[in-house]
Amino acid sequence: MRVRVIAPGPLTTVQDLGRWGHQAWGIPVSGAMDTWSHRVANHLVGNLPEAATLEVTLAGPKLEFSEDATIAVVGARFWLEIDGRTVPSGCTFSLSAGGRLSFGPRTAGARAYLAVAGGFELPMVFGSRSTDLASRFGGLDGRSLRAEDCLDVGDPHGGARPGKKLRPPFPLPRGGAVLRVLVRDDGGGRPELLFGPRFRLGPTSNRMGYRLSGPSVSPGRPASGLSAATPVGTIQVPPSGEPILLMADRQTTGGYRAPATVISADVGVAAQLAPGDWVEFKPCSYSSAHVALASREDALRLQAGGMA
Repeated sequence: MRVRVIAPGPLTTVQDLGRWGHQAWGIPVSGAMDTWSHRVANHLVGNLPEAATLEVTLAGPKLEFSEDATIAVVGARFWLEIDGRTVPSGCTFSLSAGGRLSFGPRTAGARAYLAVAGGFELPMVFGSRSTDLASRFGGLDGRSLRAEDCLDVGDPHGGARPGKKLRPPFPLPRGGAVLRVLVRDDGGGRPELLFGPRFRLGPTSNRMGYRLSGPSVSPGRPASGLSAATPVGTIQVPPSGEPILLMADRQTTGGYRAPATVISADVGVAAQLAPGDWVEFKPCSYSSAHVALASREDALRLQAGGMA
């Protein structure tokens, strides 16, 4: 089966769970910004969690399916139109051969994930189909979708759940969110300055990182000049004092002060923020971070009946 792009939307890319194991060679992980929603969408159509989906940002595409298909859209809430019929996202739907899917208004969140039974089949680059826009590889020639692109879809594995509804295991932000962070012992800077103020995502925020405007956060003494690894959710403080929240396409190392890191359980929440949204940071203990992550995984398994 093939999926034809009639209209691409402002930023629609092929993503999976990322290309792990290559950071030592300077290759970014990339992958879905909100891996929770990506996994749920794949589960609904019977795919493995690592199957490729389309990540839809802020506004969505219009697509045509060459054969009968089962699809799910999970994450940011959009109104969808399937062959002229309006339906909500967060569900599994069937389309007939020649059927068309259009994304309408977005009501919450920033990114949605479109999964098709069988998964999108593109060449693997360093073990992943994810699009790395900065490095220009993976996905469809390392770029976002364009009109008249055609994407191949693999053979379904079975297990799709038509009509089933599932949502991410966290409330979608509406205008902003509070993110829990771990203070890094080795990060330097003054992490206490992150707590209390409200920051806003700047207009240049993207898959690599969110530039945050608000009160200046002094980075403290000058950085040592030694680079350190950058986990997803790292909060860097450059000399300007405006924090940067690193996301999926982040570089593998960085030399700025990095006083804190968003906990894994809240990275998906951060992924659902849009430019102009506000964010506040709240300190979290390591034990609480582990509990939060386990709770999110338990919520997924419970509503999905034991999904991986």
